[in-house]
Amino acid sequence: MSRLLLVVLLLANVGTAIGVVYARHLHRQSFIELARLEKTRDELNIEFGRLQLEQATVAESNRIDAIARTRLGMKFPEASDVVVIQP
Repeated sequence: MSRLLLVVLLLANVGTAIGVVYARHLHRQSFIELARLEKTRDELNIEFGRLQLEQATVAESNRIDAIARTRLGMKFPEASDVVVIQP
């Protein structure tokens, strides 16, 4: 009877040890995935900041006005060229 109890306790101990090793393995895999995802998040945040800065630069009204004048030959209409339509 005591031998059976000893064998059962030994198997329970080995099973628990295997469970702990497996849980630690899963924890390490999860931690590696978390670190990878955090790195990706940080890279995306940096890229988003760059894109916001680029958008602010491209959408600046002085720049748009200069491009309209130089590349497209646009200008503000003279007062004599403005026609007001009454409803």
